[in-house]
Amino acid sequence: MYEDLTIKELFSLDETLAGTYLSNFKYPWEALAGIGDLILEIGKGLSLDEYDKRGDDIWIHKTAKVFDSAYIAGPCIIGPDTEVRHCAFIRGKALVGASCVIGNSCELKNVIIFNKAQVPHYNYVGDSILGFKSHMGAGSITSNLKSNKTNVTIKYSDEKIETGLRKIGAFLGDHVEVGCGSVLNPGTIIGKNTCVYPLSSVRGFVNKNSIYKKAGEITDFVQNV
Repeated sequence: MYEDLTIKELFSLDETLAGTYLSNFKYPWEALAGIGDLILEIGKGLSLDEYDKRGDDIWIHKTAKVFDSAYIAGPCIIGPDTEVRHCAFIRGKALVGASCVIGNSCELKNVIIFNKAQVPHYNYVGDSILGFKSHMGAGSITSNLKSNKTNVTIKYSDEKIETGLRKIGAFLGDHVEVGCGSVLNPGTIIGKNTCVYPLSSVRGFVNKNSIYKKAGEITDFVQNV
């Protein structure tokens, strides 16, 4: 049921240290609660020949570049060849993969960032999972709390799926491109290889291989459009 929303449909699990963990769940929102404990468990097994341990429960790969002005709270893992830029704010429970970009003034909280994903400019990403080579344009954010503070539901076609969770941001499949200034409302799920136009307000599920122009106007992706 709801196969489009499943972890196996959204993500390449060999492109994250969380692959084995994620394979234990069917839907991505089910994995959010355990991210902190997952990082602590993975961290225990990391080689100190490859990773620097900084403070409590923070592991940063020796090839990663972290600007002095960045703030990182644990538990957190920063993977190889990743760049954490000026004034980035990592609030903890962040598993960041290899060759990622966490940009200037970006904020992360309770996230899994797959390899080669980028949040390069003024992004907020909370209670979310970003797939392999996904990219969030400048100023695009995940909104993880409804204005009435009730539990988040996932809008799928004409259905609303109950999650039982008060905070859920967004789940971006592999190779998703989110345009500048867009807002991904609580419980947004975007399938693989989909492009979201700039200044969009996205809610619910967007199918893979699509171009999201605005609510009710979604077309199939065509190369070079």
